[in-house]
Amino acid sequence: MNSMRIRRTALAVAAAAVLPFSLAACSDSGSDTKAASALAADDASKTGESTTANGATAGDKPFGAACAGVPAEGAGSFDGMAKDPVATAASNNPALSTLVAAVKQAGLVDTLNNATDITVFAPTNDAFAKIPKADLDKVLADKATLTKILTYHVVGQKLTPKQLENGSFETLQKGMVTTKGSGEAYKVNDTSNVVCGNVKTANANVYIVDTVLMPK
Repeated sequence: MNSMRIRRTALAVAAAAVLPFSLAACSDSGSDTKAASALAADDASKTGESTTANGATAGDKPFGAACAGVPAEGAGSFDGMAKDPVATAASNNPALSTLVAAVKQAGLVDTLNNATDITVFAPTNDAFAKIPKADLDKVLADKATLTKILTYHVVGQKLTPKQLENGSFETLQKGMVTTKGSGEAYKVNDTSNVVCGNVKTANANVYIVDTVLMPK
């Protein structure tokens, strides 16, 4: 009997000794997890970027009111356009059909599709509609002038929204375009608004604009 009591007492003492260490370990583990989460949140706040489930930053996504008109799926969707070079991607967007026709007329499809890391300020159909029909028809019939205008919409580097905040960039036409803005509101040359920006294609960043840019 005494032997049994001694064993039970020994087990109780051992359990009492081990229990605080077990609780401390659990507590430390929880603290480590909380600390890691806090550190990650702190890093995100320092960079000003939030991350999505797939690791992409929120700033990588297209923005602007006109983005709502882009198809949710298929070749003309954002995912579909990202797989094609820029001229092909634009041809799958109904809002850019006039631009696509002009690019074909100027013989620039291969030039744009084969370019590496470019930015295209792409005027919508409504942007072209602002030009009097007689003037637009005249430009479309003049390949040299049309090429000059279209290449003025192309910059030889991929521009991020951050770079557009207060930028000046040389175009393929050798003229300069200026950009200003912040958040989701940007202007090009103080006249043309970005209505759907940061659209990715296989070889370009595209900023869809509401006014045709004219070389200075």
